[in-house]
Amino acid sequence: MKTKLLAMASCLILVSCSSPTSVKETGSVTDANSEATVQVAAKTANLCTDMGPQTPRDISSLTGLNMTKFKMAPASTEMNLCNIHTHTNAEHKGPGFSVFVNDTASGGYACNDASSLSETELMDPYEGKGAYKGVKPGDTIEVHWVHTSCDIQPGEGLGSCLSDTCTDPLLRVEAQVFLVVNDPVNALDFTTMDYKGKAASGFHQAGMIPSDTGAPVVFRGSTTGPSYDQSTCSPLSVTWSVRPNCARVDISSLHRWAEQGNVFNETKSHGVRQLVTAQELLSPIE
Repeated sequence: MKTKLLAMASCLILVSCSSPTSVKETGSVTDANSEATVQVAAKTANLCTDMGPQTPRDISSLTGLNMTKFKMAPASTEMNLCNIHTHTNAEHKGPGFSVFVNDTASGGYACNDASSLSETELMDPYEGKGAYKGVKPGDTIEVHWVHTSCDIQPGEGLGSCLSDTCTDPLLRVEAQVFLVVNDPVNALDFTTMDYKGKAASGFHQAGMIPSDTGAPVVFRGSTTGPSYDQSTCSPLSVTWSVRPNCARVDISSLHRWAEQGNVFNETKSHGVRQLVTAQELLSPIE
């Protein structure tokens, strides 16, 4: 487990539908049934169905056929924050971020109102030379606050979420999608969402995670990132909590987060894993 986590930390970072079955003019019902069987086999042949449920997903859909069960992680306030990182664009699809970008590691989904920003909101005060790479005004990012049941210190990569004495932790990711804008007055300051030490409860915690973007959708899944797809699945089990609507975050605050030397050594936004759509790889959302 530790080796797998460390390997993923270093990189952090669809099944296509078969054509409808038809009976050829000279064929028979038996021929059609055989063709259908071949098509079903082809559809699932490359799916990593030997793994647990995968992520990311469309959080508006509650369906899934992967019945692998694992213990759900407790609330994030009862766990230790171990890592914070971002992805450009959203890996998940949700009510507030449903605009498809493309199917590459630079793809994913954008906030619905990304195309309606003003010239001022789209202006880059750093002219592309800010400390936090891979993101600019107008981009959508998905932020992951990763929490662990291990007694650790927050740090770089997913390897910080375990220790020599805690190699099989419960993991929970609190996720929020943001539209990045040039607006230091009205948009959120990302540095307020950074690691702020131990809370009164004794657990390492972020300063804050938005609570006004809708009730989080909670489900069983996996780790994400562009090194995984529907044929190469993540082996790790994660409890996900994904908020359904976008918030706005100021671009300058992301650069300040990098400039100040965050404990996670994050200086760039990461690529995305494409949406998991195969029902065999998704858990039902309860």
